[in-house]
Amino acid sequence: MIHIAWLGKKSPFCGNVTYCNSTTEELKARGHKISFIHFDNPSSTNSSKPLFLANDPDVSLPYLIKSQVYTIPSLRAEKELRLSLERLKPDIVHASLTLSPLDFRLPELCNEINVPLIGTFHPAFDANNRNLTASTQQLTYQLYAPSLAKFDKIIVFSEPQKNVLVKLGVPKEKQIIIPNGVDENIWQPFRERNKKYDQVKNKLGNERIFLYMGRIANEKNIEALLRSWRQTKNNNCKLVIVGDGPMKPTLENSFSNLSKEKLIWWGSEVDLETRIAIMQIAEVFFLPSLVEGLSLSLLEAMSTGTACIATDAGADGEVLDDGAGIVISTDNVATQLKTIIPILVEHPSFTKYLAGKARDRILERYTITKNIESLEKVYIDLKNNLKN
Repeated sequence: MIHIAWLGKKSPFCGNVTYCNSTTEELKARGHKISFIHFDNPSSTNSSKPLFLANDPDVSLPYLIKSQVYTIPSLRAEKELRLSLERLKPDIVHASLTLSPLDFRLPELCNEINVPLIGTFHPAFDANNRNLTASTQQLTYQLYAPSLAKFDKIIVFSEPQKNVLVKLGVPKEKQIIIPNGVDENIWQPFRERNKKYDQVKNKLGNERIFLYMGRIANEKNIEALLRSWRQTKNNNCKLVIVGDGPMKPTLENSFSNLSKEKLIWWGSEVDLETRIAIMQIAEVFFLPSLVEGLSLSLLEAMSTGTACIATDAGADGEVLDDGAGIVISTDNVATQLKTIIPILVEHPSFTKYLAGKARDRILERYTITKNIESLEKVYIDLKNNLKN
């Protein structure tokens, strides 16, 4: 049994939250001890709230601002983190990096208390740096690289991501490629109707469902999908957008001429069973991102047996290569989708074929079991090295 102090996110809902929850739950199921440290204590000028909240068995650090993308900790957060680690005495600290100033202090802090430090580096990227969004993300990598080089190990999701960090000075021997994984027994193709499935089906209607699920932000490039959807004939097909984010009001206004029979803005959805039902009902899943890491939503869609179309940003192209889905370039996404969408609309047998290939790929490479086994090996090696 290994005691892991897990520094990550529990809210607001995003891919990092999903990663933290699924990974720590699986580790606990395997007998490891998890102390979850997260920002869940809004700070004020005269606040002196305890580290442990009444409804939270783990450590809650104070923060000033918290969003889906970044967190600004309070001035006393670093001190409280150190006190927590000194009291908990974990074997390892694993930081699911949250885009927070505190991330940069972790190597020194863990070195001072002699605890190995692992980081999972989530920020999206495009190895080819083909657009302004990719350039912005590249700055994030440049900012983080000096600090990441001081971690004992850094978990990345693909070889291209590893190569980006190597070029920025993060030693390749410190980087471990462990792709995200999903529980294929939870995210599985439709088996039988239940109350939740029926509720979602009644809300969506009888049309064939095409889906985007994720954060609604500029880098996700949902506008390209909406423009393509508006300009193609899609009788008896409906596009459903599940999620929230800064671009949602603008896009809703820009595409208000699309009827509810053709487009549904579902909104944010935190209920797991509802998200699973939406994925099971959907025939096609789109991910038109300009930059990505390794999308958990994409893996979840593949696992539920949904045909997937994604850009080659980040590691997503690698996930769908060799026929597990359709991979498009981040250049001229709307133009490519205008060609692809009619084919998907007119040939449901083709989407069914892609759905089967997607599920097979998950079982082959991207199960949560494979992910956790690789992670356990990193923990054990670090713990043994410390003893020696």
